[in-house]
Amino acid sequence: MDSCLEQLSGMVATATDGMSEEELSRHPEGKWCAAELLEHLYLTYTGTIKGMERALGAGKPLVTKASLQQRLARLAVCGFGYLPEGRQAPAMARPRGLPREQVKAEITRKIAAMDEMITRCEERFGRGRQLLDHVILGPLTGAQWRKFHLVHGRHHLKQLRRLRQGMRLP
Repeated sequence: MDSCLEQLSGMVATATDGMSEEELSRHPEGKWCAAELLEHLYLTYTGTIKGMERALGAGKPLVTKASLQQRLARLAVCGFGYLPEGRQAPAMARPRGLPREQVKAEITRKIAAMDEMITRCEERFGRGRQLLDHVILGPLTGAQWRKFHLVHGRHHLKQLRRLRQGMRLP
């Protein structure tokens, strides 16, 4: 597995280790609970897998020309590792109530499957070539997809750790 996604997989496993159903459910008013954060991440991994499968099925990368705004956002995330706070998730990546145990049990396997699909696309279309459009960042290479998921995962796992720390306070 690629080192970025191996790191992400370890971070996810560590962050969720030993969480009870009650811990997964608690959340501040108007914010996602830990289970919803995990489901959001899970949905982004399955979305990337499906997108890469579509590209393989089409026999070509599925990319468009990046706008200036997309190039700047891509630089911030994939270049500097910065993901701004306060953005709303695209509709397809918002939690919809998948079974929590399924998400928790499968999330690290989805990361591995995503890495496999990215690798297959790189082998077919060329390493370093843009493979698929991200809804906000525009066209990304395999390495950029992996970096995006690492940065995005870190962002949400920090939120999850804050939720866990808040739960332990009297």
